[in-house]
Amino acid sequence: MKLVLITGANRSIGLETAKQLSMQGLFVYLGTRDFAKGKAVVKEINNNGFQNIEAIEIDVTKPDSILDAKNIVEKQHGKLDILINNAGISSPYPENAEDTPIKNVQNVFDTNFFGIISVTQAFLGLLKKSDSPRISNITSGLGSLTLHSDPAWKYYPYKSVSYVTSKAALNAYTIVLAYELRELPFKVNAIDPGYTATDFNHHRGPGTVQSAAAFIIKHTVTDEDAPTGKFFSNDIEDGSEVSPW
Repeated sequence: MKLVLITGANRSIGLETAKQLSMQGLFVYLGTRDFAKGKAVVKEINNNGFQNIEAIEIDVTKPDSILDAKNIVEKQHGKLDILINNAGISSPYPENAEDTPIKNVQNVFDTNFFGIISVTQAFLGLLKKSDSPRISNITSGLGSLTLHSDPAWKYYPYKSVSYVTSKAALNAYTIVLAYELRELPFKVNAIDPGYTATDFNHHRGPGTVQSAAAFIIKHTVTDEDAPTGKFFSNDIEDGSEVSPW
């Protein structure tokens, strides 16, 4: 049975991804900052028929929390097959580059960028013990520099100095990490589940969490011939699913 850790998974896309993976027979660690809430969520979904899901406390901005989670996974299973870096926070819109306080930008980067690096580095040793390790960094189309430079893009006006730059940085990190692990059986990709109706955006997105989760899984649970170092998006209008960086 493949083992999966999903950060920020106690609600919305992360939770739906956990549910769909469990239905496919994978064991899922449901990462949550609030362990009590996480356990309550797992109890509820267990009662609804979703098995092989266990809550695990992990705050991606706290090194001790990350280490504790890593130690739990190592003690229980000795390896990890799939890491889905889903935890993330938003920032106000609009948010100006001219006068946004640095502390606001740092706060977003702590979760969306530095937190993901911290989690990835902590779990790399366990992932290397897998026959087919996968790392999926959940990003956004708003992290595409190419699209943000195109006035014809439908989301061109949606600029935000904290969120947009944090996702662009995450995309760059994905490229670097995929390159470094290219000689190993890793598949490391950035995945944009699309503009989805969640608490994150006050349910303004047109997509569903079911579609978003299915898209993440499609580009995460892959075979040995699958690509690595790519940016997949559920919002590409031509259907190619590959986004420009």
